[in-house]
Amino acid sequence: MGPMDDPKDALLSQLADAIRDISGLPECRSALKKMYSNLVRRVKLLSPLFEELKDGYEELGDDEVRGFESLLVALGSAKELLRSVNDGSKLFQALHKDIIAGKFQQVTELIEEALSQIHCDKLDISDEVREQIQLVHAQFRRAKGRMDSPDLQLEMDLAIAQKEKDPDPAILKRLSEKLQLRTINDLKKESLAFHEMVISSGGDPEDCFEKMSYLLRKLKDSVVMGNPEAGASEGEKGVIKHRSPIIPDDFRCPISLELMKDPVIVSTGQTYERSCIQKWLDAGHKTCPKTQQTLLHTALTPNYVLKSLIALWCESNGVELPKKQGNCRSRKCGSSGLDCDQAAIDALLKKLANGNSEQQRAAAGELRLLAKRNADNRVCIAEAGAIPLLVELLSSTDSRTQEHAVTALLNLSINDGNKRTIVNVGAIPDIVDVLKNGSTEARENAAATLFSLSVIDENKVSIGAAGAIPALVDLLCLGTPRGKKDAATAIFNLSIYQGNKVRAVRAGIVAPLMSFLKDAGSGMVDEALAIMAILASHQEGKMAIGEAEPIPVLLEVIRTGSPRNRENAAAVLWSLCTGDVQYLKIARDLGGEEALKELSENGTDRAKRKAGSILDLLQRIDVVADP
Repeated sequence: MGPMDDPKDALLSQLADAIRDISGLPECRSALKKMYSNLVRRVKLLSPLFEELKDGYEELGDDEVRGFESLLVALGSAKELLRSVNDGSKLFQALHKDIIAGKFQQVTELIEEALSQIHCDKLDISDEVREQIQLVHAQFRRAKGRMDSPDLQLEMDLAIAQKEKDPDPAILKRLSEKLQLRTINDLKKESLAFHEMVISSGGDPEDCFEKMSYLLRKLKDSVVMGNPEAGASEGEKGVIKHRSPIIPDDFRCPISLELMKDPVIVSTGQTYERSCIQKWLDAGHKTCPKTQQTLLHTALTPNYVLKSLIALWCESNGVELPKKQGNCRSRKCGSSGLDCDQAAIDALLKKLANGNSEQQRAAAGELRLLAKRNADNRVCIAEAGAIPLLVELLSSTDSRTQEHAVTALLNLSINDGNKRTIVNVGAIPDIVDVLKNGSTEARENAAATLFSLSVIDENKVSIGAAGAIPALVDLLCLGTPRGKKDAATAIFNLSIYQGNKVRAVRAGIVAPLMSFLKDAGSGMVDEALAIMAILASHQEGKMAIGEAEPIPVLLEVIRTGSPRNRENAAAVLWSLCTGDVQYLKIARDLGGEEALKELSENGTDRAKRKAGSILDLLQRIDVVADP
């Protein structure tokens, strides 16, 4: 057996590689610099341990192997967090510093916990390395209980810059220095990170999108006014005038914050750059990014008036008129001015309706891809009458055809109008049948389709009535990791309707949820807690959760979980403890009071309220017990 075949050597090499990767990460250039560099510095100091152990021949004990395995997982989390800080929006990080600081705390705790399992005195290492590792462990232990002191100047500057229409230039200069957004190039990278975040996250209900957009515009203007050549190449410097004109806010796309080339209006009346809003819609979003209102339709209407005004402004200010990107290659579809290849769609529908089984399979596969590609295709395919034909193919005996059909319906259902058509042609029982009996991929996509359809409230009732929930619970227990996620999302959404909570409980959902909660490696802790919080609001759900002895694991999440998970764990605990002294006593005996006090001071608003309510109940039982 070669040296790399030894599991011990493989584990030590992976740890050495993880430390090397973290040590090689670029320097942080954001408001999180201190947290970031402290974590990297401490991880670097672990390197000699693994270099020395790799050169040794001593076997590791089971406890050490377990500790090293835990450390490898913790370092993986650290690397992911550090990379996300490097690649992410600096403004977002500054505005959400507390939440990200919480993530650094979680990673620090994971590393410290893993180091606690590694007993240096049992390892064949030199005294110098042993002392260094003990020192690093002590640093992690101290860091675990200590949050960085807040940057009050930064918080004040951010607050003023958001509130005032024309903030003091000195404030904007301080912000651009602190956030390392000093040059045009820095701001371009920030715009890109911001743009990607908006597209992938679906916006932020707490006006974060609006705040960041506003602040980024102010910082761009500040940098351009103060130093128009900052970050420009030699060639660009000749083009930049003595002072670049500031682009009026109305001429900027709210997503990219750049001057619009091809402005279009969505159904809420807001205007966006065509390519940006199209990317947003193609990602499956159904809301207006700026207002968060649901879009009544996905048609985009050219804003000719604004385009003319932009052209006049460009001419007056000596700015080169932006060129519209791309030409319309395919012919227009339907009366709504949508851009898609109608002839190709019609040909595919003929094959669906009249072709042999091979042609039907191929046509369903093509429609699946077309429906995924963009919003216009989704409208055109539905208008051409594809939905009833695809629903018929859900009962196909050919598993590949069935997969294509259910996935095509999933992609079409991104459009709200198509959701209604799919339900109206009676598709729900057939989709549930695929969920019960289809191939692995078909079952996963059937679950995702039911989630998509359940966004419309009345569909929650009919999906539950069609027997979907026991089949979703089955997928939750036995599916692939992706299948479990799809099932959990669908169950959560369906359980907003009271009747479906009972169905989920009676289908035996509580046992798998508890096993996910107890296994941090399941990757399902977030989903399990979110579903439990919604089920605990129903008496039958509360009873089933209570019987599963959940208090210890709920308190553990309240002590160590993410802000959202702590909030949901507190909500479940509150439901259990309300009207039931037995659970209150268990929580108290397990030291819950201290964890709840900490949550009532540092949790999310909802978590603080729930923790406060449970603490009130605990005080009442103390009064009763101590007359």
